[in-house]
Amino acid sequence: QVQLVESGGGLVQPGGSLRLSCAASGRTFSNYFVGWFRQAPGKEREFVAAITRSGSSTFYADSVKGRFTISRDNAKNTVYLQMNGLKPEDTAVYYCAARISSPTIRPDEYEYWGQGTQVTVSS
Repeated sequence: QVQLVESGGGLVQPGGSLRLSCAASGRTFSNYFVGWFRQAPGKEREFVAAITRSGSSTFYADSVKGRFTISRDNAKNTVYLQMNGLKPEDTAVYYCAARISSPTIRPDEYEYWGQGTQVTVSS
């Protein structure tokens, strides 16, 4: 198994930036494909971004493309989500998730999840 812990959330003004971290422990982190998802109150969990095992390929939801950047440091067992140009509609609990097999944007296909970190964008 792999355990995931998110951090870096908080309150930020529109147009501001945050960097979320997803720290992993347990099995070899570099074997896992990792995704970020978010869930706003009353809404379904939605895909935000994902990164392949080596970090050579990344995937983004259209709503965050050009504003968010996903990256990973396998030596530190950590995946990051740099969020720039934040908007009120980005307000949600952000989760990282990991799976051992092929890339996917479907949350129900991820095997391991963190507890989430709250991001609030408001003036």
